[in-house]
Amino acid sequence: MIPVDKTDAIAARFQFLEARMQAGLPAAEIAEVSREWTALKPVVETVSAWHALTEELAATEAMLADPEMRALAEEELAPLRARLEAAEQALRLALLPRDAADGRPAMLEIRPGTGGEEAALFAAALLRMYQRHAESKGWRFEIIEEQTTELGGIKEVIARIEGEGVFARLKYESGVHRVQRVPETEASGRIHTSAATVAVLPEAEDVDVQIASADIRIDTMRASGAGGQHVNTTDSAVRITHLPTGIVVTSSQKSQHRNRELAMDVLKARLYELERSRIDGARSADRRAQVGSGDRSERIRTYNFPQGRMTDHRINLTLYRLDQIMQGDLDEVIDALTADAQAALLADMT
Repeated sequence: MIPVDKTDAIAARFQFLEARMQAGLPAAEIAEVSREWTALKPVVETVSAWHALTEELAATEAMLADPEMRALAEEELAPLRARLEAAEQALRLALLPRDAADGRPAMLEIRPGTGGEEAALFAAALLRMYQRHAESKGWRFEIIEEQTTELGGIKEVIARIEGEGVFARLKYESGVHRVQRVPETEASGRIHTSAATVAVLPEAEDVDVQIASADIRIDTMRASGAGGQHVNTTDSAVRITHLPTGIVVTSSQKSQHRNRELAMDVLKARLYELERSRIDGARSADRRAQVGSGDRSERIRTYNFPQGRMTDHRINLTLYRLDQIMQGDLDEVIDALTADAQAALLADMT
């Protein structure tokens, strides 16, 4: 059953926002009102399409009483009802509660897990995968902190990704990614298993997280080190420690001022995610959040190179095109995860 009162409220809100935009807005309000209007526009269009089909179906059914029009009406009813059913499903999806962070940029963190140097090399391969995916979407990908090994693996990397729907698309990537392959460092040709941990956090806004200056310690240090850990050698790297939680964030770009901004952004994202997790846990300790538990220790995916196979364990999806996936072609995986999450939300609402 479509909640008509909710669709009417959305339409009224959309008209109100449209009137405000046409009347002219103060500069401080333009971005916020425009963002809400843009988010509501596809919902309102879906509502309009559903209303139009509902009226068309009622008119067609009324034609059944006319002997001259009855045959034509009967011919049109079946496809019309099918179209209306599809429109109702689209509307149910459009009316699902939205994650407030879906439209925000994301902080991507990748760290090697078990597996030594092979895990570090796999972490580097995941970084390239996400960089290529971001490039295909026209997103901006900025590395904030990167520590590498002598063989080109990654000890840790933090990146900021900005673009349309970034967090909504990438939030299902958080978890443990497992790889099965013959390592480049293995001479005997045996298949090894190793892992890397991926975390995707929504970027926090100032209204989400307030950090008192007394709660942080900011240290400046030399951004160089053995093993190619950093490319610059100036005293520009910034490390921020959040004293109440013990969270430590480092940024090692060339500009010290930019490093402070980036490190604070990462710190806010982590604190924001802590609060989101706390609120989510308070709602229901055992409810599945989005896809899987969201626990970063949970193994979510396996990349099997000898078989050219990728398996996402949360939805039992297996694809035999690992080469394309590692080149950044993640849409089929992300679409399937999104559809599964939407189906779970729809089930919760019934």
